[in-house]
Amino acid sequence: MALKSDRIELLTDISFFMTTEAERGGVVSAVTSGSGVSMDDANAVVAYAAAASGSKPVGVLLNDVVDLDLTRQHINWHKDEVQVGGKVTVLRNGQVTTNMLVSGIVPTVGTPAYVGASGLIGTSSTNAVQIGSFLSGKDADGYAKVSVNIA
Repeated sequence: MALKSDRIELLTDISFFMTTEAERGGVVSAVTSGSGVSMDDANAVVAYAAAASGSKPVGVLLNDVVDLDLTRQHINWHKDEVQVGGKVTVLRNGQVTTNMLVSGIVPTVGTPAYVGASGLIGTSSTNAVQIGSFLSGKDADGYAKVSVNIA
């Protein structure tokens, strides 16, 4: 589990698709820019960017993206799962408690939060885009509270 349930969702976006498996709680970036503004634009795809440099962060992923054989089992709606290739919910403005953090960082209250490699959240601004700020340090389980504000 990469997200704890104590979160504040001020602005979410459901106009993006995700074509790879992923665990919720990291920062997804635009893979393609899309060709229009429609809600079902198949070119509006997000993923965890392999490198922070050049990534275009869209928001924090709020769904687990799974690849299931739907002829054998159902999506677990109670876990907020989405099938690969489906639409995902992305938090653009709000607050989350996540453990999808760059290893070795020591965040403190007020430290700027940046998108890192593989969608992780870090404290280094080197070639990265700021996505918000930390509202806490890491707890014993490696979770930190992050205020997200992606314009």
